[in-house]
Amino acid sequence: MKTYSFEKLTIWSKSIDLSKKVYEVTTSFPEEERYGLISQMRRCCISISSNISEGSGRKSAKDKARFTEVSYSSTMELLNQVIISNELNFLTDKDYSSIRNQITEITAMLNALHKSQLNT
Repeated sequence: MKTYSFEKLTIWSKSIDLSKKVYEVTTSFPEEERYGLISQMRRCCISISSNISEGSGRKSAKDKARFTEVSYSSTMELLNQVIISNELNFLTDKDYSSIRNQITEITAMLNALHKSQLNT
């Protein structure tokens, strides 16, 4: 089976881990959030890895960098939703801290990737 370039990226792997964590913690959210926060958070976290993978298929560095920017924006959107979820007591302190730490690591890696793409 062929392995594509994005599958070799640590940032992509970490964004997949974040998605798994978000899916795990949102299973305990109130049922009335099924089409609200749960759906939004899940789409958001999937967007991070999806844009990394889509950007890897682009030819120009500028195009690649644009998809990295979109991934970063999705990460910030997810952070906002995580903060709201925490304020509503939908997340445990442990899960909140864990996700915040993952987001901090991913955004640092996205910034580094973006810089490298623009310097190519």
